[in-house]
Amino acid sequence: MEFNIAVLPGDGVGPEVIAEAIKVLQAVGEKFRHKFQFHNGLIGGIAIDTTGTALSQDTLNMCKQCDAVLLGAVGGPKWDDPQAKIHPEDGLLALRKELGLFANLRPVKVLPMLVNSTSLKPEIIEGVDLVIVRELTGGLYFGQPKRQWQTPEGRQAVDTLSYSEAEIERILRVGFELARNRGKKLTSVDKANVLQSSRLWRQIAIEISADYPDVELQHMLVDACAMRLIQHPTDLDVLVTENMFGDILTDEASMLAGSMGMLPSASLAGIPEGKTFGMYEPIHGSAPRRAGQNMANPIATILSAAMMLRYSFGLEIEAQAIENTVLAVLEQGYRTYDIMSEGKTRVGTKEMGELIAQRVKS
Repeated sequence: MEFNIAVLPGDGVGPEVIAEAIKVLQAVGEKFRHKFQFHNGLIGGIAIDTTGTALSQDTLNMCKQCDAVLLGAVGGPKWDDPQAKIHPEDGLLALRKELGLFANLRPVKVLPMLVNSTSLKPEIIEGVDLVIVRELTGGLYFGQPKRQWQTPEGRQAVDTLSYSEAEIERILRVGFELARNRGKKLTSVDKANVLQSSRLWRQIAIEISADYPDVELQHMLVDACAMRLIQHPTDLDVLVTENMFGDILTDEASMLAGSMGMLPSASLAGIPEGKTFGMYEPIHGSAPRRAGQNMANPIATILSAAMMLRYSFGLEIEAQAIENTVLAVLEQGYRTYDIMSEGKTRVGTKEMGELIAQRVKS
């Protein structure tokens, strides 16, 4: 089978980790007789420097013509001026909106061999296996008005948190469908004691739950959820929440696994069943201080490629082959700097990618 993949390496360590994911995908193609065609484009800071925009129309059109998008990371200190008219993240937000990528899936699984790689007690995180479903194209990041202005009393700014019933319903259904195929427990995260948008969110969650009698629905305020993630994370299975809450909670949850370099993500244009168009990326940022040093952990990007095989291409066996290989390489004691521990073998970005690719082919 042949698949077309839009590749957007982005900034910082993005090109380095993307190169290793491509290496692993090529190994999968060789073993399982698939053909992956890679189409390269610019996004983020490098796109600003090259084209004057964070996402060109040509790059967007290319993405629309492909079967999925593989993304590195965007941003860095070079483009951090708050007064700049264009920011690298503008390209990412535009891509999500233009491609209709409303559902962000971020699995958080603590691997047995890494249970001592975090600052949390092993007995707290052992067995953690959860998924956070984040609404990706609404809320504060997209609501209008959004502006900053000067008044006689000083500067003011406004961001608008806005959600429609349709936006809330579709992301909740993604959460319910995932929960139905996992532990049959869905935690809907909101701030219904304060926000009108959260009250609407909770009302719709209750209404939709009637369609999923086999799934237990619980509601949790976002601050309580932030505490639960640290105190009793094994209590949680599938969590669904709005854009900004999800952004914060997923970064917090990444610390359960020891490093952001271990966690993949999928941004989907529909319910994850069959073949769904999506964009796949590690949850970590561009880490510009690590760029060019062969240090960044490519596993999150490689696991993102596995999610692409599963959700966009319908290649479950191939996805599992990558995931099982990552486990095997870690079992052999190989570690990048971020998950390094005493007695293990430290390797760089390229070496980790090569180890995984070669084992996939064997």
